[in-house]
Amino acid sequence: MERDIAPTLGNGAVHGDGRRGRGAVTNPTGRFEAERRVPRDSHWAFDDDGWGGADEAPPPLRTTVTEETCRTIIARNDSPDVPFRASINPYRGCEHGCIYCYARPTHAYYGLSPGLDFESRLFVKPDAVAVLRRELARPDYRCEVIALGTNTDCYQPLERERRITRGILELLSACDHPVGIVTKSHLVTRDVDLLAPMAGKGLARVQVSVTTLDRKLARRMEPRAATPSRRLDAIRRLTAAGIPVGVLVSPIIPGLTDSELDRILAAARDAGATSAGHLLVRLPHEVKDLFREWLSEAVPERASRVMSLIHDVRGGRDNDPRFGSRMKGSGPYAEAIARRFELAIRRLGLDERRTGLDTTLFRPPERDEAQMSLRL
Repeated sequence: MERDIAPTLGNGAVHGDGRRGRGAVTNPTGRFEAERRVPRDSHWAFDDDGWGGADEAPPPLRTTVTEETCRTIIARNDSPDVPFRASINPYRGCEHGCIYCYARPTHAYYGLSPGLDFESRLFVKPDAVAVLRRELARPDYRCEVIALGTNTDCYQPLERERRITRGILELLSACDHPVGIVTKSHLVTRDVDLLAPMAGKGLARVQVSVTTLDRKLARRMEPRAATPSRRLDAIRRLTAAGIPVGVLVSPIIPGLTDSELDRILAAARDAGATSAGHLLVRLPHEVKDLFREWLSEAVPERASRVMSLIHDVRGGRDNDPRFGSRMKGSGPYAEAIARRFELAIRRLGLDERRTGLDTTLFRPPERDEAQMSLRL
């Protein structure tokens, strides 16, 4: 299925080459490919063959959606610095187009680019709810909190049409299964009718990611995500419905967004958030070059300073993948950010200790007897 992005541009970022609403500047070849794509305006590109194509503007970048079948839907990890073990990702790729997204390199496993492909060539799992039902009904299933939105946003624009996240929540609600959600989309408020009753039983919690309060910067950095004011409104609406909401100041980009830390926390507290977390920007694999390209185009006057500070918190490198430091960084500058965060949440009352979600109420769904029995 292919569709034009024009009807759902959101805040409509415009880039010089017509890439409306996209974050990445280029579409570099993934790290596993034997051949390398070259931009048409590169000095490596071939000369015009006489048909005039080299002078034509590139066609509009369209979003394509591919359906994929999944045999399992709950992913599990044993990372010591991730606060959940089980997660579900209904979509691969993300139309939000956040330039810093650490999930971008996963597109390379498909032979696709972590650049513009990640934002425009999306994959959806239409059978996610059916597969989840089977997994929850297994006799050996043990209930634990399922996290949504941990890789790509489960409320990205495609969710308006496909409603996979909605179906997952309907099933979890029917089974009294706990869920934690991370999103930067206002669309999460659509599901208040499910999340509020679940929260009343201690089964649901939401974290809203707010990276900046600067609307202009957000439009360039996260071109199709909700504006900062809409994210704060989502916190307000969820809180009013009785759903516990935290603000996730993530990622903090040294030299670009770190100066806003206290203001973001205060704005989220005023909107109703009761807890907070923070993570430093990560630049794994292809993201480091994509991020550099974006800095040079979006904020050229700050590019060198930003990369210098990133190196300062990453041990002199673009990225530090080690457990224990990959989320929060290391060194004096990272420690200063962490100290500022702790002082701010204490002052604002955002240091509420979160209680665990209830796993004792879980009731497995009925097993599909047509599939599980050979009885006549």
